[in-house]
Amino acid sequence: MRALLVLLAACSAPATLPELVTADTRADAGDVDGAVAAYRAAQQKCGRLKPARRATAACSDALLGEGEVLERHDRKPEAVAVYLAVPGKTDDPMTASTATYRAGTLLLAAGKTVDAWTALWKCVTDWPDEPIAADALRVLLDDGRSRDARALADQIGKLVTPLAETQIADNLVWSLAELDEHELANLPAARALYDRIPADYPTSGLRDDARWKSANLSRQLGDPKGAVERLRALEATREVAFGAGSYFSIWLDDGQLLLGQILRDDLHDLPAAADAFRKLPSLYPASILRDDALYELAVTLAQAGDQPGACRAMADLEKLESDSKYLAKENPCKPR
Repeated sequence: MRALLVLLAACSAPATLPELVTADTRADAGDVDGAVAAYRAAQQKCGRLKPARRATAACSDALLGEGEVLERHDRKPEAVAVYLAVPGKTDDPMTASTATYRAGTLLLAAGKTVDAWTALWKCVTDWPDEPIAADALRVLLDDGRSRDARALADQIGKLVTPLAETQIADNLVWSLAELDEHELANLPAARALYDRIPADYPTSGLRDDARWKSANLSRQLGDPKGAVERLRALEATREVAFGAGSYFSIWLDDGQLLLGQILRDDLHDLPAAADAFRKLPSLYPASILRDDALYELAVTLAQAGDQPGACRAMADLEKLESDSKYLAKENPCKPR
């Protein structure tokens, strides 16, 4: 039985290529050239490993490891050359895209903008379903928005349709919306783009951020009803998340508070506003905005002529947080 267990353990956890172990040991000792030689030796053997997934993982470690050790020891031009050569040595999209991204960021740091952008755009267009493509797009956005935002928006816009069915699609729409909102000051266009994300990409990780953004833009554009509609759609995701037991947007409590403020201040619907404020502490018991909501509730009830209700809200606020900043403000419980 003991021999069988040893055999099963050996089969389930195959040893690392000895050349990779040697490479790591030499790298830790500062022997960069020795580490590079070991990584290259591993590259010659890794493809023969079985099963195929083990070969892929070992080859990825060997190919990326060569560039990493050069980069870590400040031999960055050599690292760039190694990274750029990786796509020609592997069929694995994760390894190829990661190496190209690393080359692009190193080139950008070195001031070689054209070469850097060529590599980074390649990540987006050639491997749009790899997670690193979104990272590359973010680098392009951060670097390019202060250079020529209009040209960058045009370039991104050209990719939205051909890459619409890929994993990068929602990031492209988001990036275009950000440029329209900030650099190009086209708020209606930005709102329309943010609205596309939950509609066209309902499973996107940017979905709720987009609803939050478009709600705020709606208010800036003088469309409080549109803001309320978008905030209610955001709040509705809480029920879905609660049922699935997996995900809550960070904007839910912010959205609930803003919903009440818009209903009160823009639409002058005091009962609906009070209801929105009243719900926040119970819906989001861990929120740091609970005292904000109770104070806003007190203000709203005072405006509605419900002085006892305003006093109860202030009492609840003091009980919740005895040192709340709102206790130093004008007390809406007291008649003016």
